[in-house]
Amino acid sequence: MSDQTMVGFGAKQAWLAVRDAEAAEIINAMELRDLGPVPWRDGVDLAYLTDDRLVITPPLPGADAAVWTLVTGRWLLTPAARAGLDLADLSESLGTEVQSFATHRVGEVHSWRRAVKGTLIRAFGYIGESGDVTAWHGTPDEAERAAGLPAELDDDTTVIVSERDVLRVAAAWSIDPTGLTGRRAAGPLRAAAAP
Repeated sequence: MSDQTMVGFGAKQAWLAVRDAEAAEIINAMELRDLGPVPWRDGVDLAYLTDDRLVITPPLPGADAAVWTLVTGRWLLTPAARAGLDLADLSESLGTEVQSFATHRVGEVHSWRRAVKGTLIRAFGYIGESGDVTAWHGTPDEAERAAGLPAELDDDTTVIVSERDVLRVAAAWSIDPTGLTGRRAAGPLRAAAAP
């Protein structure tokens, strides 16, 4: 499985980016059940086609000259995951930075969050069908401003965010997972069952 090429993901999906962490640490911290290695194509299909499975990449080089391990799967889009996954707690447990991204262009539902060692630094959520900003915590950084967010949110501010903007922020903060396609894989994905 080591001679594989990577398969990208991101469209109509949710994922976590964890700085300087191995798959086993993440599986333990998230209380997942390790299902073992899986080829990239099969793993990405699993992440898209099931509601209770996740796949975890090997550490990958990304933003800030750091390595990032990505965790993806439709489970991260479910109400159970949103209710049970506290990003600040996960970052504290792992002792590092954890980012969360989600995008679903059908309803134009997009979000990103960032926590470092137990502290939520930034959160943004948006529903394009209604134009509602559903989460706003912290101050937007340069990447978010480049994606079109205002410096501050008030009642007179109109926000329009697309899937492309989520990927742009992901690239600036960690890794744009759509850009993985065709690159040589450092190893297989790990599959895991959601709690």
